[in-house]
Amino acid sequence: MTLENSTSPAPQGLDDATLAFADKVFDAARTGDDGSLAQWLAAGLPPDLRNAKGDSLLMLASYHGHAAAAALLLQHGAGAALANLRGQTPLAGVAFKGDLAMAELLLDHGAGVDSPSPDGRTPLMFAAMFNRLDIMRLLIARGAQVDATDAQGTTPLGCALAMGAQEAAAMLRGQAG
Repeated sequence: MTLENSTSPAPQGLDDATLAFADKVFDAARTGDDGSLAQWLAAGLPPDLRNAKGDSLLMLASYHGHAAAAALLLQHGAGAALANLRGQTPLAGVAFKGDLAMAELLLDHGAGVDSPSPDGRTPLMFAAMFNRLDIMRLLIARGAQVDATDAQGTTPLGCALAMGAQEAAAMLRGQAG
């Protein structure tokens, strides 16, 4: 179907078949279908393809914990630091979820350890808020600034305290390791 023959054009001038394919691609990233992703990437699919929210294929694969799909996308040049339209990075999402292996993978491929969201929160702040101690150790070992502040002037310690994450607060105070 061409756009000229369509009685109800698809968003952004895309035909139904193209939109259906795009849905399959994003579903493959979300569900970790690295076999399909590998075929499409080999055929020229852009590794940094993004949906209407600006979520990249890597954002979806990493957030949902699909290491093989995330590694494949990174091997094909996906940007580990590519933020979505809300300014969220894959590393911030992984810090929130607590996936240590995924955080290591993203950092090893160029994710910014201190890349802030639009409100100034860093991945360490997200990890501290949700008591993700392993993620915190990794981020600190990779150079995360423990005294960084968000737009309200809150540090990672302040984020941990605000959320009642006592172990994270103790770690940040240097009382636990």
